[in-house]
Amino acid sequence: MGQAKARGPYAKTPARKAEIVRAARDSFAENGYAKASLRDIAERAGITHAGLLHHFRNKDELLAEVLAERDAEEWQQGLEEVESLDQLVPYLGELIRHHQKAPELMRLWIELAAAASRQDHPAHAYFVERYERGRTQFAEGFHDEAARSRLREGVSPESAAVLFHAVLNGLQLQWVLDQDLDIVGPVTDFVRLLFDHDRTDE
Repeated sequence: MGQAKARGPYAKTPARKAEIVRAARDSFAENGYAKASLRDIAERAGITHAGLLHHFRNKDELLAEVLAERDAEEWQQGLEEVESLDQLVPYLGELIRHHQKAPELMRLWIELAAAASRQDHPAHAYFVERYERGRTQFAEGFHDEAARSRLREGVSPESAAVLFHAVLNGLQLQWVLDQDLDIVGPVTDFVRLLFDHDRTDE
């Protein structure tokens, strides 16, 4: 008869990992990645340093998990809240304002995305899949707008999806460099450029 799995402070439970990730997110947001320590994260999570290392080998792994979890939460929220083009701009505005409350996480996301452009980076596959999924999802929605003659003439849904990601990512990078810059307004203007709002009620 097989032995029962060990239960104790190092048991790899989803709940314990979730507590560590939440603690890491708070520590990164407050202290920045360089100053955040694994010991501080472990203390916030209510476990020992050795216990944390049983779940995550290093700070890089924790950062990737923190950002991946944030992505997953926002992706699900977007699917639930945005059912039409008219709901997209208000949602994006609120999402950007939410990101601006934690500028250090915005900065870390940008840095990790750039580092993951190397094929040998541990997060490379995740970012490739993330952008592919995002482009596909946006393109599907934009096909509906094109069918209603709302997408700007001459712009394909696929190109619109690529442009959307480029604008959102680029504006957030500019804001991290200059936090007095308004980037919610330009997102609204970009949607007006991309879609024919004279047809929104047809």
